[in-house]
Amino acid sequence: MNFANRAGLRMTRQRKVILEELQHMMTHPSAEEVYDVVRKRLHRISLGTVYRNLEILSELGEITKLEFGGTIKRFDPNPEDHYHIRCSLCDKVVDAPMALLDHVEAHLSKKTEFKIIGHRLEFYGLCPECAAHMISPGLKKLEELKK
Repeated sequence: MNFANRAGLRMTRQRKVILEELQHMMTHPSAEEVYDVVRKRLHRISLGTVYRNLEILSELGEITKLEFGGTIKRFDPNPEDHYHIRCSLCDKVVDAPMALLDHVEAHLSKKTEFKIIGHRLEFYGLCPECAAHMISPGLKKLEELKK
């Protein structure tokens, strides 16, 4: 049974195109970036329709909505649990190549009275492109001392 039938929703042409285009994007795009790509196939689609369908696809578990503190929402075509790394300068998001830390939830359950049902872990830093072009004065001095 496909996702639309599970939730009592139809797989509209717009929803199908949005999902197809998101699955071809490797960048964890924002809704606006998805809109820019989808508009090439569906010229009359609105940004609101893209937002609404991304939210529905996320609620149905077909995609993942990424909400990093204080930044715009991004969308991931991979609905499986996994971690991400976000560049603090350009907001680029990539998958973190590591296994889930399931033992953290069990540990926390034992230490508190909470029934832990999940966790989110955000890594942030500088992507290779930003790191290559952004050297802080202290880091630059350190680089000079190494020479």
